[in-house]
Amino acid sequence: MGFIADSLSRIKPSPTIAVTQKARELKAAGRDVIGLGAGEPDFDTPDNVKDAAIDAIRRGETKYTAVDGIPELKEAIVAKFKRDNGLDYTPSQISVGTGGKQVIYNALMATLNPGDEVVVPTPYWVSYPDMALLAGGTPVFAEARLEDNFKLKPEALEKAITPKTKWLIFNSPSNPSGAAYTRDELKSLTDVLMRHEHVWVMTDDMYEHLVYDDFTFVTPAQVEPRLMERTLTINGVSKAYCMTGWRIGFAGGPEPLIAAMRKIQSQSTSNPSSVSQWAAVEALNGPQGFIAEHNKVFKERRDLVVSMLNQANGLTCPTPEGAFYVYPSCEGTIGKTAPSGAKIATDEDFARELLEAEGVAVVHGAAFGLSPFFRISYATATEALEEACTRIQRFCGSLK
Repeated sequence: MGFIADSLSRIKPSPTIAVTQKARELKAAGRDVIGLGAGEPDFDTPDNVKDAAIDAIRRGETKYTAVDGIPELKEAIVAKFKRDNGLDYTPSQISVGTGGKQVIYNALMATLNPGDEVVVPTPYWVSYPDMALLAGGTPVFAEARLEDNFKLKPEALEKAITPKTKWLIFNSPSNPSGAAYTRDELKSLTDVLMRHEHVWVMTDDMYEHLVYDDFTFVTPAQVEPRLMERTLTINGVSKAYCMTGWRIGFAGGPEPLIAAMRKIQSQSTSNPSSVSQWAAVEALNGPQGFIAEHNKVFKERRDLVVSMLNQANGLTCPTPEGAFYVYPSCEGTIGKTAPSGAKIATDEDFARELLEAEGVAVVHGAAFGLSPFFRISYATATEALEEACTRIQRFCGSLK
């Protein structure tokens, strides 16, 4: 259809959303499906946050706000960056968007010219390369390997950087692998970036609070303060605060970049939901104790899933440090035949046959730029997870 813009032919719809939708449709048709595709906590938004939103509605906080965030939320974000990350920002260095996605998109739209390159470590969150393409840039992939627990090595980063590189997009803990970088691991990457002064860092810290086994989270500008002037530190309330549908993401960065992002937002969506912003003020300023309680449950689920998947024929699953995903290798199943008679040649075949045979929905690794793997979100009820893993074991055992 010639009417649609050429730029759209460069991108694909979100595969994670597609898998969740497919699982919903099969469920609606009466199939017994366990969906492990969606990256959202199964815990409810805390009551104090809901109450803050209801109070805001009653107070009449339902009008347009400043384009990129109310002053109260910017102050709460400044306090959050100081408290959690030791980073000093001012309110004029803060941008609030409709979810982290908009913040990333604004930043890329505001900075990329045709031919500019964006280094994206693989496996990557599905939206990074497509957003870079939509903004006119070129994604350049740097592989983080299974044997390194999916953490990018400084040599791989060094090799991916060219004179055309504008950004490195960095995500720790990672979606899809759950890999999180220690201070030393991150320092080895920031040392590379210090040698390439033209490269900016976009760090997506959305899973910052979801870490296990006494892991200590750090962010690039905290590890290397000299990077502060060319780092956009992105975060939000969706994952740790169980507020996925509220759609509030935010970032701290240099003022000229924040101003450019504001300009784009002023001509696209304008302000994020006023009510959600007031809810986010309470999330950031209010009690934080529930995060540790949720993490206890997530850690138990992680350990269950890793243990059960490693007992399945042909699967290898490393133990991630954070987020609520595992990214097992299904290399040992490639070349085998599924119960349907179909041969498994790719991780996409594996995911399709698993859904067909056992009603378990996972996202295939090619969607995240690294095969042959698949992603499971363990942010779902523990009984459902155990049942899903039992089905996966059965499926792997049935392959010939």
